[in-house]
Amino acid sequence: MATQVSAYAEQLVREIKEMPEEYLPNLLEIVRLFRESVSLKPAEASFRQGWKETLAGETRQVSELWDGIDAE
Repeated sequence: MATQVSAYAEQLVREIKEMPEEYLPNLLEIVRLFRESVSLKPAEASFRQGWKETLAGETRQVSELWDGIDAE
């Protein structure tokens, strides 16, 4: 596993080195947003967010949750 991660890291470094300097701030923002989108928040933070939404009335009926989903 470590070898595979190392290979990906090497590929990323190679790609970054070939990126024009003026694009690096945007690339950094993309990487940060990606990391945040795939990282799980701690359970406590998720609960607090859910509780805040509940208290604000930002809820939906369970029957609505499947609307528009073509799951079988």
